[in-house]
Amino acid sequence: MRVVQSCHGKFHHFDLARQLHQRGALECLFTGYPRWKLRHEQLPASKVRTLPWLPTLYLARGRLGLTQPWLERELACCVRHSHDWLVRRSLPDCDVFVGISGVSLTSGRRAQTRGAKYICDRGSAHIAVHDRLLREEFAKRKVPYVGTDPRDRAQEEAEYAAADLITVPSSFAQRTFVSEGVPVSRVRRVAYGMDLARFQRVGQPPTDKFVVLFVGAISFNKGIPYLLEAFATLRHPRKELVLVGVMAPEMTVFCQGKQFPHVTFVGHQPQAELPRLMSTSHVLVLPSLSDGFGLVMGQAMACGCPVIASENSGGPDLIAPGVSGFVIPAGQSEPLRERLQQLADDAPLQRALAEGAFASARSLGGWDTYGREYFTLCQQLSHSHAADS
Repeated sequence: MRVVQSCHGKFHHFDLARQLHQRGALECLFTGYPRWKLRHEQLPASKVRTLPWLPTLYLARGRLGLTQPWLERELACCVRHSHDWLVRRSLPDCDVFVGISGVSLTSGRRAQTRGAKYICDRGSAHIAVHDRLLREEFAKRKVPYVGTDPRDRAQEEAEYAAADLITVPSSFAQRTFVSEGVPVSRVRRVAYGMDLARFQRVGQPPTDKFVVLFVGAISFNKGIPYLLEAFATLRHPRKELVLVGVMAPEMTVFCQGKQFPHVTFVGHQPQAELPRLMSTSHVLVLPSLSDGFGLVMGQAMACGCPVIASENSGGPDLIAPGVSGFVIPAGQSEPLRERLQQLADDAPLQRALAEGAFASARSLGGWDTYGREYFTLCQQLSHSHAADS
């Protein structure tokens, strides 16, 4: 079996590529990243084909002063469509083509005309649901919302229709496709893994204060306003909220004129720093409005940090409520405050959840489980094609 992957960035596709390569199934991976940024990815150079010209320009747009919203939008669109076109032009023969959503319509169709099966890999909710949830949140906060580029939505929905199968990482994401009329038989959930070698417990939370951690984009989509609201009313003599990540434009507007006592925005941090932050926090919170999975949850659990996550994420699939953390409704601050207060008031419970999270992460395993499931899925598709022929 020969599998070709296409992804304009990195995301989880290099983790998948390593797994497929170990099983002798990877034909090649197309990526928009330049080769010099991939030297630590542990894949033979012959298995990686780079198409970095426009993606590199897009990544460097800030340094080049190309930050006008309309220009960023056009550059992003050009990146996606050029990647799809270039992959289509140089696509090798394969049995299964796995293309990340948004950049794989014409290349996926070309693979099908050559007899391959096409998997559309979507890392988030159905694009229409994702856009609707964000549109409602921006309206609630009275912040202008540009919305999903109509060209992107049209491309993605065409991919969903064309693909032989759609893969998503969580039950939440799967439900959003079904709610939009996609048959459940065409949407397969394959949960992401975690790097257990990199994410390990390297410390303990302090005993003289209560530390809450968030890692990800500081945005409306991640539910940060609800986290800030919940934390503001949390009662504890020494509390601290640490937010790790880049602040989205809408959050800059939201934060104007406001004070956030005991809250620290630390900006982007390298991956090597995350195990320390996670190990020394009492809880990681992921209150997302629309999150396909949330890799930081498994990473935190592997470091012995329990998780409170919204139901609109991979939390319901990953967290055993009351054992490794809690699942809360999306778009509400009070349930989040109640769970934070519970942990702040009950140190033995927090320690029990920390141990439960650590044990759960170890039992789930790393990326091998994800790789094994995806490999089996590709085999099933490939065999079904052979049977049809």
